[in-house]
Amino acid sequence: MSDTPPSSEATALSPAEKAKLAAAKKAEAAKKAGPVGEPLVDNGDGTITDPNTGYMWKKTDAWLDMRKFYTWFDHSQYVDWVNENKDKFGGYDNWRIPNKKEALSLFDKTGVKSLVDKNGTTYPIDSIFAPFGASNTWITECSDEKIIRMDLKIGVDTDYPTTDVWSSMRLIRIEGEASSVKPGTKASAPKEESAQPAEAPTEAAPAAKAAPKTSGGAPKPVPRTDFSSEERSAMLKRAKAHAAEVRARKG
Repeated sequence: MSDTPPSSEATALSPAEKAKLAAAKKAEAAKKAGPVGEPLVDNGDGTITDPNTGYMWKKTDAWLDMRKFYTWFDHSQYVDWVNENKDKFGGYDNWRIPNKKEALSLFDKTGVKSLVDKNGTTYPIDSIFAPFGASNTWITECSDEKIIRMDLKIGVDTDYPTTDVWSSMRLIRIEGEASSVKPGTKASAPKEESAQPAEAPTEAAPAAKAAPKTSGGAPKPVPRTDFSSEERSAMLKRAKAHAAEVRARKG
């Protein structure tokens, strides 16, 4: 039998000590994998600034402001209302919906950040935003011909084969962009509808991949098709809920 003492300190640890060490290492790894950069700033006027990107966001979303969702075709009602009532939202009148890249800057891939949505479940965006809003938003890649919505619970933009899709909105502004208020117009507060779906409806799966379309001369992005089984399962679950809501509305 060798008289040589164990060369590894770990061999002298008890099972409980090993478990504690493993937990500490895991916590340290999560910390190192956390968000890099400066923290978001609450400006105290209904706006949030991201010093890492220069983006400014509304602290509340459309659901919190209006207690309703919007189809793509009426989403501008909310955007116009926010810009016409700029004194309530930092004094700015160039709020707009984000593009895909901007929206994804809210999504925390590390899972460190967490915000509670309207249904009491969490999703990975910074808790500096007002809680109990919705976890989706319209994005500028959407058009009358191709309905695309961003799901901030899983960080996926989804194409839908129907126009009967609802969403909330998270609005963004960037310093130097032109005002979004149309001269000679005055937007009134959108009327709240008596019945709204419990969740913004979705469809079962993205539309088949097609050649990029253009709108106003700008190229459209090619939709994603490499969804994981978890993402597809989540979309299917929401699609079934949407189908049930549509049937209920039609009686």
